[in-house]
Amino acid sequence: MKRFGTVSYNIYCNFTNYGSALQTWALHQAVNALGRGKWKAVLVDYCPDILADKDPLNPFKNMWDRDAESQRMCLLSLPAIHKNYYKFDRFYRERFVRTEKKYTSVNFSDIAADEHLDGFICGSDTIFCPDEFGIDDGYFAEYPPMKRHSVAYAASFGDPHFTERMYSVLNERLLNFRALGLRENAMIPYVADHTEVPVKKVLDPTLLLETPEYDSITGERLESRPYLLLYARRYNSAMEAYAEDMAARNGWKIVEISLRASNAEKGHRMFYDAGVEEFLSLVKYAEMVVTNSYHGMIFSIQFKKMFTVFSREQCDGKITELLDFLGLSDRRMVSGHETVASLDYNDVQRRIESARSASLEFLNYELGLLAEEEGE
Repeated sequence: MKRFGTVSYNIYCNFTNYGSALQTWALHQAVNALGRGKWKAVLVDYCPDILADKDPLNPFKNMWDRDAESQRMCLLSLPAIHKNYYKFDRFYRERFVRTEKKYTSVNFSDIAADEHLDGFICGSDTIFCPDEFGIDDGYFAEYPPMKRHSVAYAASFGDPHFTERMYSVLNERLLNFRALGLRENAMIPYVADHTEVPVKKVLDPTLLLETPEYDSITGERLESRPYLLLYARRYNSAMEAYAEDMAARNGWKIVEISLRASNAEKGHRMFYDAGVEEFLSLVKYAEMVVTNSYHGMIFSIQFKKMFTVFSREQCDGKITELLDFLGLSDRRMVSGHETVASLDYNDVQRRIESARSASLEFLNYELGLLAEEEGE
């Protein structure tokens, strides 16, 4: 059986990131299902140099928001951050076949021999975003064992800002891949023009699976009363006000995942310590989800929830593109005063199923390229 290593932004996330964990888990499920015993996915314990100094148990020096109020909220949430870290660590250790060693730029050249890997899948998430990671050698398959033994699946450039020199480096790195599946449309014409391998728009891995597959790892219900889930990746006062208004109108409790531990004083039940399985439960059993998270939006859709998604820096492009594709553009909020129509999930599911079929076909094609390499 061949072993394909997945290389992505996941284990060394600095803060709670359910999307990074679940896109990795979903990709593994899809790869293994397509393999039918011919191949299996292996999670590469990879830490890019740019994340080497991150300490998830001491997050202050790496926070996005440097203002005093955000620092205070982080301090109040520190006990939950620590609990959450150990839950994520358990998820990555128990839910995956994983490399025996941790790999960095120092020892990545040894990985193929040490771990018996036959190829690599780079993706998903914003691993191609120069503003977040530069042009990382692991994410762009530049390490010797990866060159021409790699494909990309649902890799994202985010909202990139390339210099002329960076474009030159990017053009060279694209040649490392046998095929490239990209998550958003924006860079597809450029990539297709600068490589001779297949390039295709594909779904985020979390949409490759159907809802029952997530039910298999979803935790038990955590709040007995009807509740609205407020999931904030960054603070947004309009989003918080909207959630509180909706909850008050409907007599719902507010369950919140955010760094704003002081909101417990307002009657919110805080869950920043929620693990991956608990996060799925909080979405599944909510009456409504209000979020500014891309994957918070996706799992609201997976569990067919009423939801709204607010603007967030570095996230608007991918949110808008997916909402437009699914015919859900009215779910996007800016001020919190926009009109929201009722949801027709029958139409949404038809759109997802069509894209899922095409995406799985392309992923299967990519894996076939890796599996056939020895016979070339």
